[in-house]
Amino acid sequence: MVIASARKALGELLDPALRQVLWKSIGLTLVGLIAIWFAVRYAVEWAALPYFEAFVSGFALPDWTGTVGLVAAIAAGIALAVGLAFLIGPVSAVIAGIFLDDVAEHIERQDYPGEPTGAPLPLGRSIVLGIKFFGVVVAGNLLALILLLVPGINLIAFLAVNAYLLGREYFQFAAMRFAGEADANALRSKNSGTVIMAGLLIAGFMAIPIVNLMTPLFGAALMVHLHKAIADREARSATAA
Repeated sequence: MVIASARKALGELLDPALRQVLWKSIGLTLVGLIAIWFAVRYAVEWAALPYFEAFVSGFALPDWTGTVGLVAAIAAGIALAVGLAFLIGPVSAVIAGIFLDDVAEHIERQDYPGEPTGAPLPLGRSIVLGIKFFGVVVAGNLLALILLLVPGINLIAFLAVNAYLLGREYFQFAAMRFAGEADANALRSKNSGTVIMAGLLIAGFMAIPIVNLMTPLFGAALMVHLHKAIADREARSATAA
């Protein structure tokens, strides 16, 4: 079920109808990351640099001051670049969230023409869920980064944390197009193992540089197909019972 849904989702990424959404998502993500870069850079220069210069000037090392400042600037630039790389997943998820209902509706109409399409979430609710998703993914990845210090479990930690978080959030998105939040939660909990396995594929997708900019579209498409498969199975079980 998970593998079949993933294959369908990969095929959706090549669908010409979704290319516009893909380029919008990537473009806005890059704009968002650049904006964060400049905002953090100027914030550091405004808030921290004067204190650093005052601290360095307190030492009788005039010949070293320029070198120390240069080294500090390079280190800060590297740290900021690493931080932005860390934020690619969360930022792209929030921005692509604007378009995910369009992606889901297209897939539902194209691949399931005999079934009703889901209802898009209200704008306010979508914003709340997007902010929540951003916070959850950032927190989860911070935990994974901390666990990088523990030899032998770093990659496992990254995949495990993101498999749970990404699987939960993307499945919730797909399920809530057809049901309330409580019912979507119940369906996810009942099929938690399957959802986490799908989340593991999304986490692996997100771990690939550059390709991870398409993670939201892949995750949404995968979970739309998976939710349909699970819902159909649940309906057949209910009918048989």
